[in-house]
Amino acid sequence: MSTPAKTTEDKKAFIVTLKEDVAEPAVAKFKSTITSLGGEITHEYNLIKGFVVKLPSIHATSLSKDENVVSVEEDKTVSIKK
Repeated sequence: MSTPAKTTEDKKAFIVTLKEDVAEPAVAKFKSTITSLGGEITHEYNLIKGFVVKLPSIHATSLSKDENVVSVEEDKTVSIKK
């Protein structure tokens, strides 16, 4: 008996920050790239050129190689121990 194939890939949330001087056409291309990688933008920041994206974790490294990307960090809860 075969194991059923996964219907959804392992998707994680990442905070992606773009360079401040990135032109709008490059931002639009970035958004299109997220969709083509099987991801989605779940939040867009207003004060910085940044997004929260949810996509298969295998693609996070390729995002960081984009010349317009400053950083890619996994979006997770942080806490301070007292």
